[in-house]
Parts: sequence; structure tokens; C-alpha cells
Amino acid sequence: MIKKRRILFFAFLLVSVVFIVLGLLAGEFRVVWQKAVTVCLECIGIG
Repeated sequence: MIKKRRILFFAFLLVSVVFIVLGLLAGEFRVVWQKAVTVCLECIGIG
């Protein structure tokens, strides 16, 4: 039972890392960063 959970954990971890790398390669980091900056500046009242 514990061995199954450990394998499942590492499988999800591997899939997560693959999706993060694919997102970085696609340039999604810039889009998310720009939206975060815009939201933060609007909250402060600057933007």
C-alpha cells in the first residue's frame, strides 16, 4: 500500500514538473508575471 502511494506521489510530481517546464518554454511566465504586476499596481492605486 505504501509503495503504491509513493509511486503515485512521484508520478504526480513528475507530471507537475513536466507541465511547469512546458509552460516556461511556451513563455507563459511572462503573461502570468504581467497580470500579477497589473493586479498589484491596481491594488496599491498606482496603475
